Amino acid sequence: MSNLQVKLFINEQKNKLHSQPKEVREREREREMATSGTYVTEVPLKGSAEKHYKRWRNENHLFPDAVGSHIQGVTVHEGEWDSHGAIKIWNYTCDGKPEVFKERREIDDENNAVTFRGLEGHVMETLKVYDVIFQFIQKSPEDIICKVTMIWEKRTEDSPEPINYMKFCTSMAADMDKHVIKA
Repeated sequence: MSNLQVKLFINEQKNKLHSQPKEVREREREREMATSGTYVTEVPLKGSAEKHYKRWRNENHLFPDAVGSHIQGVTVHEGEWDSHGAIKIWNYTCDGKPEVFKERREIDDENNAVTFRGLEGHVMETLKVYDVIFQFIQKSPEDIICKVTMIWEKRTEDSPEPINYMKFCTSMAADMDKHVIKA
């Protein structure tokens, strides 16, 4: 959806809202003023869930070569590349701006899931909680999905919702697909 389509959709929804009963309008205003939330989406991928999971779990050092338009560098601050609880520092570009993100890694081998728990960095300036879970699920022998779940909480009511970071994460997962298939 383009920015123009999103704006048109929002205006359309606002117009619909004004024709709703007062209690419905009040509930909608409360929802718009949310200070926390969860985004979930599925990114279709090819190949095996295990191969994708391995890349996200063990091989973050390959990200700058694989998805350099998103990730420019990854370093281990504490722990090992593939260890549960490792702390990593990411240099990345979101919305055309260079940013830094420090995260603690949680690994769930049983569910092919990796969680990035935000500790410091640009995104943490506006959010108290920023957790992103990448789970790889085999749908058929050739097709998988990467279920991306983002759990967030704003620092203040004025802070923007992190929809741009959700777009960044889903775009990175989709772009990594090409690199994993080639490997």
